[in-house]
Amino acid sequence: MSVPEVLAHLRALEAETGRQPGSVRLVAVTKGQPVEAIRERVLAYGEHTLGEGRAQELRDKAAELSGLETGPTGTEWPGVEWHFIGTLQRNKVKYLKPVTLVHGIEEVWQAEAIAQAAEGWGRAPDLLLQLHNGEEQKHGVRPEQLSAVYHQVMQTGLKVRGLMVMAPDDADEQATLRLFEDTARRAHDLGLPELSMGMSDDYPQAVRAGATLVRVGRRLFL
Repeated sequence: MSVPEVLAHLRALEAETGRQPGSVRLVAVTKGQPVEAIRERVLAYGEHTLGEGRAQELRDKAAELSGLETGPTGTEWPGVEWHFIGTLQRNKVKYLKPVTLVHGIEEVWQAEAIAQAAEGWGRAPDLLLQLHNGEEQKHGVRPEQLSAVYHQVMQTGLKVRGLMVMAPDDADEQATLRLFEDTARRAHDLGLPELSMGMSDDYPQAVRAGATLVRVGRRLFL
């Protein structure tokens, strides 16, 4: 699917569920994609929220794309907004300077490290806490620890905007929808407006459950 097709599908899902048009934002996942493909498959259509899961790759792509001044028809590119959607390692925090939103905070030390690094950046990214999805080998904050971690992360001075979750690989549509709905309830209980849920295969369930950000990569680059 092209960016316009995914956006049209998102708008249709919003209408179907009675949500405001534009209430769901597309995050185009660029992991493993060359800059030229990002230009042709994403930026050419006016979508400029990019999600990258590898910190060094994000640093390099952001540096290259920051030199873009005009699009293929001669119109100016609006600023590209970078989101980090991968698992954050301590030695990779320094590469997140271009980022406006980090999707996967699961440990308090990650927020502390970002806050410390951001002192030299002049601005700090906002954060989403990643909720554990029940799969033992997967990352995330356990549901019973979510409130405590949220309050500890808030003490770093960084802004927590919402929650992120990934559906288990073997979950069917109904199980995925239940997980997304549960995540939405937990975000609501904490007073958090942002929900990063849904990827290429399950973003329709995510939109129905209240997602405000969907992370789509593979479908955009087929």
